[in-house]
Amino acid sequence: MSPHEVDALAERLFSAIAAGDTDAVAACYHPEVQIWHNYSGRVQGRDENLKMLRWLNRTVTGFEYDAVERTCFEGGFVQRHVLRGTVADQTIEAPTCMVGQVRDGKVFRLHEYMDSAHIAPLLRR
Repeated sequence: MSPHEVDALAERLFSAIAAGDTDAVAACYHPEVQIWHNYSGRVQGRDENLKMLRWLNRTVTGFEYDAVERTCFEGGFVQRHVLRGTVADQTIEAPTCMVGQVRDGKVFRLHEYMDSAHIAPLLRR
């Protein structure tokens, strides 16, 4: 995929996550996608990640990605953003870096880096 096509895929993915549209997220994922989170050290497969995103949508109000900076290249992307939202009247502002790999026109790997202190209200739920 060209960098322009990778950018369009990343835009669809993050817009769908922010909108809580897990069907659209699933359409962006490769069937063998693996999502790794530095704060847990765990790798999630497609179904587990979609379940977590549905929970996130029910738990966080005003979920959005702000201050997005994305660099795309053949085969992947790097995106920095601030994840914002509210959980039980507590504001979340989590600077985050996502590194994505693309295969067969879909997101094949995602590595998410953020300081868990910024999402403490979520981790307590």
